[in-house]
Amino acid sequence: MKDKLESLRKEFTKEIQAVANSLDVEALEVKYLGKKGPVQQLMKFLKDATPEERPKLGKSINDLKIEFSEKINEKLSAFQNKEWEKQLEEEKIDVTIPGRRRFPGAKHLVNKVLDEVIDILIEMGFSVQYGPEIDTDYYNFKALNFAPNHPAMDMQDTFYITDDVLLRTHTSNIQTRFMEGHKPPIRIIAPGRAYRNEDVNARSHVFFHQVEALYVDKGVNFSDLISTMEKFVQELFDPSIEMKFRPSYFPFVEPGMEVDIRCLVCEGVGCPVCKHTGWLEVAGAGMVHPEVLKNGGIDPEEFSGYAWGMGIERLVMLKYGIKDIRIFTENDQRFLRQFV
Repeated sequence: MKDKLESLRKEFTKEIQAVANSLDVEALEVKYLGKKGPVQQLMKFLKDATPEERPKLGKSINDLKIEFSEKINEKLSAFQNKEWEKQLEEEKIDVTIPGRRRFPGAKHLVNKVLDEVIDILIEMGFSVQYGPEIDTDYYNFKALNFAPNHPAMDMQDTFYITDDVLLRTHTSNIQTRFMEGHKPPIRIIAPGRAYRNEDVNARSHVFFHQVEALYVDKGVNFSDLISTMEKFVQELFDPSIEMKFRPSYFPFVEPGMEVDIRCLVCEGVGCPVCKHTGWLEVAGAGMVHPEVLKNGGIDPEEFSGYAWGMGIERLVMLKYGIKDIRIFTENDQRFLRQFV
């Protein structure tokens, strides 16, 4: 046993003198003092020793273990001090260098205008409701009087998750949901994101923000829709803003129209944003189709209503003279900081 201890001591001394860094020392500790290391294996010899020899052998093994442990700690401490000094030297900071400016967080321009839109419509008597961004094709299409062969129900326009579940293409999916659980008068807006499988360009994106408006009551007529729309646009932009209403078709309204605003980006001269027409469409609107009222459990013989869907990004582009819708999602700080 004495020869084994001495041989192990010489082997350990040779190896500890050859270590180059703290990782080598830690590896050496595991090798010699670990559960499967040679020092621990010496304990197996105690069972073959006589009762008189066992205490001496146990003490010799324990003393060797302490000796190895002390040398390892001493070596480890020396290396760690050197490595720490080297790290401090390499990571030394020049306190005379100007620090990086930290900009405070701020609301995104699209959300800023969306909140402004919501505030105006709340003041006009609308309440805010929210619908799901993932919905069934019933609430997104069928309940809104879309025919089964309507182009908007095709895969090229809609992101389908399953055969009958999709990412909503407009916030109009709130209409039937809300009418099913509420009786007129109904006067709500539904802000949120919508998704369409379109080519991304200066005018359109695969996702955008929209505000849906729905007003259902006795005696609601087309002039109510136009006057409300005019008042809203004048509040958001300017009382002198130029608008025009064009007849148009949407499955969920009858009659339907599109709302155009004189392009503020080019001041009506013509630019890529307005397709060189001088006008930019900002909303689709009309009187709620009788079939949509029926699907919501409301009698179209007793009640009527109007609805519109308005793109927020288009309003932001007009309000701030922005020529490309893609810049809203590029997270370019140079652009965003202009509106803090």
